Amino acid sequence: MNDHEKAAVAAFAALFGPPPEAPAAPAPPVDWDAVEEWLGLRLPADYKAIADVYGPLDIGERLWLHTPFASTARLFSYGGFVEEGRRDAPGVLPFGATRMSDTLYWDTTASDDPDQWPVVVHVRNLANAGKDPWLRPGTTLLPTLTGFVADGLRPALARSGLAGDDLSAWTPPPRRPEPTPAQRAALAGGGTGLDTLTALLPPPPTPRLGEQSWEWLYARLGTRLPTEYVRLMETYGAGEWCQWLRFRFPLGTGQYDLAPWAEWYGETYRGHRDDFPEFHPLAAWPEQGGLFAFADSIDGDQLCWLTAGDTPDDWPLIVVPRHARQGPPLTGTLTGTLLAWLRGELRTEGLPSLVHPHEDPLDVIDFEPYGEDGEDGEEEAD
Repeated sequence: MNDHEKAAVAAFAALFGPPPEAPAAPAPPVDWDAVEEWLGLRLPADYKAIADVYGPLDIGERLWLHTPFASTARLFSYGGFVEEGRRDAPGVLPFGATRMSDTLYWDTTASDDPDQWPVVVHVRNLANAGKDPWLRPGTTLLPTLTGFVADGLRPALARSGLAGDDLSAWTPPPRRPEPTPAQRAALAGGGTGLDTLTALLPPPPTPRLGEQSWEWLYARLGTRLPTEYVRLMETYGAGEWCQWLRFRFPLGTGQYDLAPWAEWYGETYRGHRDDFPEFHPLAAWPEQGGLFAFADSIDGDQLCWLTAGDTPDDWPLIVVPRHARQGPPLTGTLTGTLLAWLRGELRTEGLPSLVHPHEDPLDVIDFEPYGEDGEDGEEEAD
C-alpha cells in the first residue's frame, strides 16, 4: 500500500473508526487487476484501499458501501449490481446504495483519472416524483462521505448485512461476447420468424422441456397447443428472456410448470373476476375462448393465448398486466411479438421497454435457460 492509499484509509478511519470487529468476517481478498479488466476501467485508489482493509460495509445503518466479494449467503451479486447500475446513465459506475433504493455512482465521463471521478447519487424518490433524480455533490469519494457525516450520517460501521458470514474472493464472470454481424442484421432487418430470433439470440445447445411428452401434455390439457409455441420451446426450452419474461417447463409436472400453472391461474383469475369484474373482464381457460397463461414476467404479468379460433394456431396472444387495466389482444405471432419486444418496437403494459435510449440493445437482451432444477424453488404463487 503506497502513501496515498495509506492516507485514504487513515482518513476513512478518522471518519468511521476501525474495521468491524469479530465476529465479523475479515475483508475478502480482491484481485483488482481481474476486476478492472472485467470493468474495462481502473478504479479510484482510495476506494480500493478502503475495500482491501474494510470490505463491504453498512455505514450508519442506512448506507451500503459495496465491494467485490462472494458469499455463500448469495444475498448480493457484485457483477449484477454493477451491470444493472451502469445502465442508468452513460458513463456511471455504481459503488454503493442506500436503504431508500438510492444508488451511489462515480461519473467516469468527468475525467480520465479515476481518482478525480466525482460522486453522483440517483435518488429513487425524486425519480418516482418525476423530478431530476441526480444529486451531484461535485466531490470524490472521501469528501462526499465527509459531507454525508456532516449532514447527519451516523459514523458507525458494521459488516454489510448482504455479505453473510462466509466471505471469499469474487471471480468476474466471462465478458459478454461482441455482437456478430448476423445478430446486428437480425436486430435491424425486420424479420419475424424463428430463424431471425435464433440469429439474434442463439438458443442453448440442450433445450430443457421437462420429463413428459407433448402427447402427455395435450391429454392433460384436453387440447393441442399452437405449433409456433412448440417450435419455440423445442428450440429454446424453459428459461428467462432478458431477466423479465419467463417460459415455464412445458412438459414438467412441478407446481410452476406449464400445465399446473395454467390450471391454477385460470382458477385464480375466475375467482378475482367474481370479486372484481371491472379488472378481470375475460373468460379464463378452460372456459370457451378463455385466456390460457403460458409465460409470465417476474412482476406477475401474464402472457396468454385467448383460446378462440378454429385451431390452436389461430389463438391470438394477449397480455394480462398486473399493474394496469386489461388491454386488447396483440396482433402479431408469438415469435414476432418476442422480436418486437426485444427490438424495442412493442408498446404494451406488462412487456416494458428493455433498453434505455443510450444503450445498444445487444448489450442488454439475452436468454437464460433454466437448469434441471428449474427456476427458484422459493417462488410463491400470488
